[in-house]
Amino acid sequence: MVPAHGSRAAEPVYRPILASRRGELEALTHLDPAAVPLLAPVLEVGAVDRTTMDSLRRLPAGLLPAVDVTALPDSPDTELARWDVPLVPVVGLAESDRRLVAHGAAARGYARGALVRLRAGQDRAGPDASTAAVERIWRFTGLAPEECDLLVDAGDVCCRADVRLAEPRVRRLLDWARRHAWRSITVAAGGMPPTLSRLPTDEPVRLDRWDWQLWQRLADAGFNYGDYGVGPAVPGSGDPSERLPTVRYTADGDWWVYRWSRRGGRGDDRFADLCRTLVSASHWPSAGAAFSWGDHELLRRARRGAGAGSAANWAAWSTSHHLAHVLSALLHPGSDAGAGRHGRSEPQRVRPLRQVRGGESRRAG
Repeated sequence: MVPAHGSRAAEPVYRPILASRRGELEALTHLDPAAVPLLAPVLEVGAVDRTTMDSLRRLPAGLLPAVDVTALPDSPDTELARWDVPLVPVVGLAESDRRLVAHGAAARGYARGALVRLRAGQDRAGPDASTAAVERIWRFTGLAPEECDLLVDAGDVCCRADVRLAEPRVRRLLDWARRHAWRSITVAAGGMPPTLSRLPTDEPVRLDRWDWQLWQRLADAGFNYGDYGVGPAVPGSGDPSERLPTVRYTADGDWWVYRWSRRGGRGDDRFADLCRTLVSASHWPSAGAAFSWGDHELLRRARRGAGAGSAANWAAWSTSHHLAHVLSALLHPGSDAGAGRHGRSEPQRVRPLRQVRGGESRRAG
């Protein structure tokens, strides 16, 4: 068993929940070294294969991911202690006794800790039942509360009504969580629509980051921030087979979605046109290509320095920028560190959308 890397220089401030796909994992391999100790990604694993293992082994030294295999069968292949990769096991409240014991072995072998994931929409028992559930976790894993981080996962918040409903529910869970000596507490939510296929093409489209708005409303509670990166929180959703060149670009309080279908040219030309539109927008960061690896790659294509890439590349570049933007916003609140070249994120020439359930958006006004 490979032990975890040595002591971290700083405590993580950001826990993005990411699918363990090629694009998201590629973004993690290109993290700025200064960001590594501040990031604690939660990887949702949908299959155990050589590609997943190789990708985990290529993560930067010092980056210790939490790995969630809840969606996989309870079998020897999903016993994380067998993976020979430094990681933190993610533990759900309804895990079997056998899996809890296996997670305990992984926790002791790698990082002497685990991440307990409480899903606000599914684990809706009262405080006494929740306490009984986590006491069972500690008993079967052999871990103390001080060796466990808590992730309160608010799930999908894709409109203002979702935020209003989620806030009191999360506050009640945080009140319960304070009764126990967790190592840390993080609240995460996802605001990206389950699909983008109904959005207009060939123009940047603004979407509210409702997950960020929820965190701002809860900031007085004092906890760490998490989200679903640039992906949706709804299981089994998203656009994995998206063929249109697509970039999901994070700004202050919103995303700008670029989906390009312009005809009359090669795919490389189409994506170059998308990137030229992006780098000329006011939400393009003042640091430009230096802001993140993803921004560097997008600028290269705006200058026709490389090909259009694939859906996995578009996800990687979008995720890379998102991680850098969120860390900048968390570390320098109120500053223009992640703002566009004009110190603001919203171009005035594009009308915002009024978002509705199911990922559909409509013109405002």
